[in-house]
Amino acid sequence: MDKIKSTLHFICGKMASGKTTLSKKLAKEEKAILISEDIWLQRLYPTEINTFEDYKNYSARLKTILTDHIKEILLSGVSVVLDFPANIPKTRNWIREIFESTSANHLLHVIDMTDEDCLRQLHKRNLERSEGSIVMTEEEFFMVTSYYIPPTEEENFNTKEY
Repeated sequence: MDKIKSTLHFICGKMASGKTTLSKKLAKEEKAILISEDIWLQRLYPTEINTFEDYKNYSARLKTILTDHIKEILLSGVSVVLDFPANIPKTRNWIREIFESTSANHLLHVIDMTDEDCLRQLHKRNLERSEGSIVMTEEEFFMVTSYYIPPTEEENFNTKEY
């Protein structure tokens, strides 16, 4: 009997588009391990991240810490949902290296929302302050969103769009 392969789920979408909400839903539906960048960063570096540059530096450090761990989970046959913003090719390439090196399946979930809808959700998120979230201004939203690069067909991912 063939062993069922694990799947690495990852999500692309603008800030406040619902990536974390979708991640939680997928983890429950797929009976997968959820790994949330925001929660890991908040717990490991509670006072060190004060700027977007800080975030980029600590996020890169976290990826080096978690890469082998994620691979081991996938190799054990358990699926993983990465709640990391797969919003730029560099991050998607890191994720590709993980699933290709483990021969795991993959699925890139792409959330397409307008800036206006994201801003509405951002204001709601700022009020609710769930674990891992930080208060972000509209100016910060537009600054972070300026880095957003949607995936292209040439990247050749299995995708599902929302």
